[in-house]
Amino acid sequence: MTMPIITPPRTDGVVDVADARRRFHPWRLVIGVVLALIVVRLALFLVTNERFEWPVVGEYLFNPSVLLGLVMSVLLTAVGMILGSLLGTVLAAGQLAAFPPVRWACVAFVGVFRAVPPLVQLIFWYNLAYLIPKLAIGVPFGPELFSWPTNDVITPLTAAVIGLSLHEAAYMAEIIRAGISSVDQGQRDASKAMGFSSSHAFSRVVLPQAMRVIIPPAGSQVIALLKGTSLVSVIAMGDLLHSVQVIYNRTYEVVPMLIVAVIWYLVVVAALTVVQRQVERRFSRGLVRTASVRKPVQRLEAAR
Repeated sequence: MTMPIITPPRTDGVVDVADARRRFHPWRLVIGVVLALIVVRLALFLVTNERFEWPVVGEYLFNPSVLLGLVMSVLLTAVGMILGSLLGTVLAAGQLAAFPPVRWACVAFVGVFRAVPPLVQLIFWYNLAYLIPKLAIGVPFGPELFSWPTNDVITPLTAAVIGLSLHEAAYMAEIIRAGISSVDQGQRDASKAMGFSSSHAFSRVVLPQAMRVIIPPAGSQVIALLKGTSLVSVIAMGDLLHSVQVIYNRTYEVVPMLIVAVIWYLVVVAALTVVQRQVERRFSRGLVRTASVRKPVQRLEAAR
């Protein structure tokens, strides 16, 4: 075990940077006091304003229909993120491919689905039967093998999954492409020089380094997708926002029910943020300087 080296304090009047102390910044104290006053004022506003109707918030916070809508929002987020990440990986590989037609097709897909707002996509997929009354599988320009009415296939749930997944795939493709491109070409050349195969080099050399770039924006995309699930209420999908809308359309308690939705969104986003930080810390091992080395030294110096 390596013991830390403790430098004794200088007694000959010479200034040693090891004995330097942090300077006092008065403006930091002023900013801290102002922020504290704002927090206190905001807390008093939330507590003393009776129009928030906190008893109503508490009554509906764990209402079964609200919790069912919350589960649906989380489920749509998970399914949309998984499908979007898988398709985004394929699109990212296609954009980096050397074959021009594949690269052009993937670039066009990403460009179109990033340009069209997700609300428009949801409404479009929900009304797909207007353009295609029947979905069929068969030989191109030949006989049909199987067919189904579009209205039986495109329900609010399938329209929501398709719309959110395609929209998410376009953004994930750009995030993954940027992560892979951030790895220096020299890393690939070095792995080839060491005899690694292409798949081995990608999984052991390129991907771990690319993940450090991919994870932060991907985590933000998960949170954005969770909030984006509120858009599915326009196609009568029973998400969290739609659940509280059904209740306040009956009770006319709009603000308390919106606060219920806000509380649950904050809880889920906070949990996702914690998970994101843990994953980031795991893939940043060896790159982030920690204070774990300094703490034993400081404890020993304080004990002297």
